[in-house]
Amino acid sequence: MARFVPVAQAGEIPVGTGRVVDADGIEVAVFNVDGVFHALENACASGGPIGEGTLRGFVVTCPWDGDTYDVRTGVSPASDAIFVKHFPVRVGRDGTISVQPEPTDDEDL
Repeated sequence: MARFVPVAQAGEIPVGTGRVVDADGIEVAVFNVDGVFHALENACASGGPIGEGTLRGFVVTCPWDGDTYDVRTGVSPASDAIFVKHFPVRVGRDGTISVQPEPTDDEDL
């Protein structure tokens, strides 16, 4: 069974923002879209820090190169050939956000 690692409290990531966290040695960007949390690797194709990007709806923009990614899937709206790892997220009753450090199975990574 997949292991989830606690990374933050829900109240620490306001709606419409992201935060960079450590998930068992993996740098992950966690985003809050209307109270639903999503996690991507914190490096776009150019190496830019996605977690420091601007979030509009479900799309985050890398602050270095302007590449965009859907936080629900990690796939760029511009091209399916551009993507980053996407990680499963759980939120406990106490508000603890946990991330599974292995990416989802729907990616060819």
